[in-house]
Amino acid sequence: MTAIPERLQESVDPVPGRRTLPRHVAFIMDGNGRWAKARGLPRTEGHRRGLEALRETVRHAGELGIEFMTIYSFSSENWNRPETEVNFLMGLLRRFLQRDLSELHKANIHIRVVGERNDLEPGIRRLLEEAEAITRHNSGMTLVVAFNYGGRNELVRAAQRLAAQVASGAIEADDIDENAMAAALDTAGIPDPDLLIRTSGELRLSNFLLWQSAYTEFHFTPVYWPDFDASCFDAALEDYYGRDRRYGGLTAQVR
Repeated sequence: MTAIPERLQESVDPVPGRRTLPRHVAFIMDGNGRWAKARGLPRTEGHRRGLEALRETVRHAGELGIEFMTIYSFSSENWNRPETEVNFLMGLLRRFLQRDLSELHKANIHIRVVGERNDLEPGIRRLLEEAEAITRHNSGMTLVVAFNYGGRNELVRAAQRLAAQVASGAIEADDIDENAMAAALDTAGIPDPDLLIRTSGELRLSNFLLWQSAYTEFHFTPVYWPDFDASCFDAALEDYYGRDRRYGGLTAQVR
């Protein structure tokens, strides 16, 4: 049987057949614009309703006992959208952090942000860092916010970090293995997703968690994100429970 990578070992249930809750669920929250178009509404209304769906999903994940939830909130490619839409999305982010942060903090949720920060507008970067600082010691669910994030960019930056360590003499090139690579990523210390849910019927990763999703189970639903609710989440979990996770081997790790 193929050995399970060290970073995945904690997610394997030692009791075959037991319905084990996934530790980490990731979301590609897709379809806000199409939801609005189907109703004759502006795209901005789709994004506003999508934020409401996010609030409900975070709440439900916490109630279920999910340990980590990652959301693809804004990709590095999203800057190519019309300026008015980008500005609206930035405004939604500000409102989410300013209005919802206290509730998330009360719920004992720990916020962690992944993605490129160096070229962000200072006010946005300050809000993201403040959210992390305020919730740093919370011991409940970790909400990972992928903002200005691209999987390929993350891999490039991780390679640059490792190359710099080799150049400085801190490590040898032969020291670079899967665990070293995982530790150089934005998601260092976070277990890989057990389940990734994408809404709106699209069947692709869209540059999201490329390294981390090597052994992730995928659930694709035609439901647009603004309509995603607790029952949709539960349906995705039921689908997940029926999977056999072999990690390349022949002996199934049944969830």
